[in-house]
Amino acid sequence: MANTAQARKRARQAEATNQHNASLKSALRTAVKKVKKAVVAGDKTAAMKQYQESQAVIDRIADKKVVHKNLASRTKSRLSQAIKGMAAA
Repeated sequence: MANTAQARKRARQAEATNQHNASLKSALRTAVKKVKKAVVAGDKTAAMKQYQESQAVIDRIADKKVVHKNLASRTKSRLSQAIKGMAAA
C-alpha cells in the first residue's frame, strides 16, 4: 500500500486511467466484431459502411496510445482484406 500522499494519489489516478483505457479497448474490440459480423452476413455494402465507422474508432484509440499504432494498422488491414475477399453483393 502507498505510504505517502503522493503515492496514494498516483494509485487513484492509475486505477481511473486503467478503467478508462479498458473501456476504450473494449470499444475497439466491439468495432472489430461489428465489421466481422457484417462480413459473415455477406453484405458487402453494410460491411464497408461498418468498416468506415470502425476505422475512425480504431484510429482514435491508437492516437490516444491505448493500443500501438501498428496494431491499429494491422487490424484495419485485416478487416479491409476480409471485405475485399467477399463476393460482390
